Amino acid sequence: MFWRKIFCSLIFFLIIPSLNARGSQHGDTDATPTEFNPGEMIIDHIKDGHDWHIMTIRDRHISIPLPILLIHDGKFHAFMSSKFHHGHADYRGFRLMSEGEHAGKIVHVDAQGHISPKLPIDLSITKNVFSLIFVAILLAVIFVNVSKTYRRRGTDQAPTGFQNLIEPVIVFIRDDVAKISIPEKHIDRYLPYLLTLFFFILFSNLLGLIPFFPGGANVTGNIAVTFALAVFTFLITNFSGKRAYFQEIFNHPAAPWWVKFPIPLLPAIEVMGLFIKPFVLMIRLFANIMAGHIIMLGLICLIFIFGQMDALLGYGASVISIAFALFISVLEILVSFIQAFIFTLLTSLYIGAAVEEEHH
Repeated sequence: MFWRKIFCSLIFFLIIPSLNARGSQHGDTDATPTEFNPGEMIIDHIKDGHDWHIMTIRDRHISIPLPILLIHDGKFHAFMSSKFHHGHADYRGFRLMSEGEHAGKIVHVDAQGHISPKLPIDLSITKNVFSLIFVAILLAVIFVNVSKTYRRRGTDQAPTGFQNLIEPVIVFIRDDVAKISIPEKHIDRYLPYLLTLFFFILFSNLLGLIPFFPGGANVTGNIAVTFALAVFTFLITNFSGKRAYFQEIFNHPAAPWWVKFPIPLLPAIEVMGLFIKPFVLMIRLFANIMAGHIIMLGLICLIFIFGQMDALLGYGASVISIAFALFISVLEILVSFIQAFIFTLLTSLYIGAAVEEEHH
């Protein structure tokens, strides 16, 4: 019975993108009813936005508006994204561009409709920003409650509720990630960051697999987010570096002199490695999450691609497409855990190498 409910829920989750894709097809005023552009549909679902699109039924868009916060000519402007009517109307001299070089951005227009070359500073709460805030609040609520439970019941009693769910993961990150990488006396210093990193990535990944509000945002599939996480790891690693760490980079004692002088070949490679390591973290997480979303949406698009050829062919393709999309959805759940673990593990290894004491 339990697995039947899980299976039905996954099928329902896969139907929603299908309805959105079909609705988007009818909602395009420049296209005939039979036209379907899979590329536009996929990009529309994985990109960031100023509203939370739920679905499109014929030419009616159903969405949740988000706050628009702009600074232009020294003045602050705040209003809801619904004022743009999905990019079909200007508001207070601002326009949400749907095409051109500024597609997806907000520009300022004059009374004649000419676009100002100077873009306003956009501090809006977009779909990804809202999801980031939501995950942060969710993590804070969960861990504050777990912390209160520990203070109330102590550590001698068996865990219950969220305690029972979170404690094994915390112990796993401490014992099988932090302890094998970081010297024991430094573990308590860096464990909070490693736990925050793991749970933030995990919750963002899992929330992105839910195709309705407040899920569906492509947070960790956005390279700006993974870039910020990589920068945090880079800064913490290098600001924590001991003398031995930098000595191995600039003057490795075991390296022959001819790779360090007169051309500092080895130091140059090591310095490049300082930036390549966080760059790899950024690309790996971004590429894996983005690829999973694209594959799943691509399988859904096959239904409408074959449906344009023949209606019966579309119905037949839907069975295969949904079956494969269901398989990818389950695989994406596994990938969500794996990517959170890999990012945390590699961060732990980098920090461990930086704080390792010099051996004599």
